Amino acid sequence: MHKKILTLFLFLLFTGYGCAAGSSDIDRTVQAQGQLLIENQQKISDLQADVDTLRGQLEETKYQLNQTIERQKMILQQMVNGSGVSPNTNSDSQEASSEPTSDSTSSKSSSDLSGWKTTGDDKADYNFIMQFVNDGKQNNEAIDAFQKYLKAYPKSSYRANVNYWLGQLLYKQSKKDEASFYYASVVKDFPSSPKAADSLYKVGLILLDKGDTKNAKAVFQQVVNKYPKDKNAVALANKKLASLK
Repeated sequence: MHKKILTLFLFLLFTGYGCAAGSSDIDRTVQAQGQLLIENQQKISDLQADVDTLRGQLEETKYQLNQTIERQKMILQQMVNGSGVSPNTNSDSQEASSEPTSDSTSSKSSSDLSGWKTTGDDKADYNFIMQFVNDGKQNNEAIDAFQKYLKAYPKSSYRANVNYWLGQLLYKQSKKDEASFYYASVVKDFPSSPKAADSLYKVGLILLDKGDTKNAKAVFQQVVNKYPKDKNAVALANKKLASLK
C-alpha cells in the first residue's frame, strides 16, 4: 500500500516538474519571438526612413532637371522663332577685336590646371586655360576653370569664347544637354560673335542626335539665314538640310 502511494507521489512530482519546465521553455520562446518582432519592426522603421529620404532627394533632383529642361526649351524656342538672334553687326566688335590671334597663345605656362584661381586679368586667364584646351589635357579641370571664369568676369569680352569652349568640352564628353546650354548662350547673348554661327550649328547637331529632326532642321535653316557670311557654318548647315529632305 505504502509502495503504491510512494509511486503515485513520485509520478505527480515528476509530472509537475515537467510541466513547469515546459512552461519555462514556452516563456523563453515567447520572449525571444517578441524581441525578434521588436527588432524587425525597428528595421522596417529604419528602412522606411531611408526610403523617405531617398524619395525627397529624387524629387529635388527631378525638380532641378525639369528646371534645366524648361530653360533649354525656352532658349531653343527663341532660336527657332528667330528672336534673340540677329545678323552679324558691329555690336560685338569689341569682343571680336580683343580676341587673341591664336587661342593657343598663353600669357604664362604651367603643367597643372587643378585648383586654378582667377588672377583678375581676364585676357591672361583666358589664354592660360586655352593652352590646356588646345593640348586636349585636363578637360574636366578646364571645364571647372572656365565656369569659374564666367563667375569672375561677368563683363569680359571673352565670355562668348568661354561659353563656346565649354560647349565643345562638354560635347566631347557626351554631356550634350549641358553643351547645348552653353552653345545656346553664345547665340542668345553674343549673336555677333565669330563663334555664334558654329554654336547654332552645334545646337542643331545635338537636336538631331536626340531625334528631334523638325527643330534640328529649323536651327540649321537659322544658320543659313542669320549667318550667311560664315561660309563654313552655312556649308555644313546646308549639307545637313539636304540630307534631311
